[in-house]
Amino acid sequence: MNFTYYGHATFNIDVQGKKILFDPFITGNPAAVGINANDIEADFIFISHGHGDHIGDAVSIAKRTGATCVCSPEVAAWLNNQGVENCLMMNHGGYINFPFGKARGVNAIHSSSFPDGTYAGNPMGFVFSTPEGDFYYAGDTALTMDMQLIPLWAKLSFAILPIGGHFTMDSADAIHASDFIKCSKIVGIHYDTFGYIKIDKDAAVKSFADASKTLLLPTVGETIEL
Repeated sequence: MNFTYYGHATFNIDVQGKKILFDPFITGNPAAVGINANDIEADFIFISHGHGDHIGDAVSIAKRTGATCVCSPEVAAWLNNQGVENCLMMNHGGYINFPFGKARGVNAIHSSSFPDGTYAGNPMGFVFSTPEGDFYYAGDTALTMDMQLIPLWAKLSFAILPIGGHFTMDSADAIHASDFIKCSKIVGIHYDTFGYIKIDKDAAVKSFADASKTLLLPTVGETIEL
């Protein structure tokens, strides 16, 4: 699988010939230097929650590409009101089948509201099982014991975890999370975008290595193979 990072918590994973875009926030994202939202293609857009730094470009990309937006019922209704017709509602529960494999919504400990402050449903993470490997995107979340359930459903090849602290887990908690989910290859996101979540990247990478784990921090615009 190829993973392309667009800054903050926005990334694309290519699976079974499908482009899966996550939490699109390019316009107004100070970390997305050199990235143009109009250049990003998607077959599916998974949205973890309604905060502006995760949904900012969802409407424009969905309308342009015709991608299916996979999200909570509340986020789907909000997208429908913005003129996005192709939405698939998901909530915490069992697997849903897709052309690339299957995915399920799982718990994330966070808040969720739209840019106007209205309620955006429960935040989610996502667990994917595909012929090319299983992976987990935690969304914005604190460390939670619920992560110990994930190995019941998937044998993860890698996981995407927030590491910036303040609003989410920091790198130390992400190491504990990697123990809970039984996955030693972690892609770190949700850091350095704003002053609140600046981190020492070298120290974070070393802390993972000291725990016999790998923390990958791709640069904005970089594609890595996972």
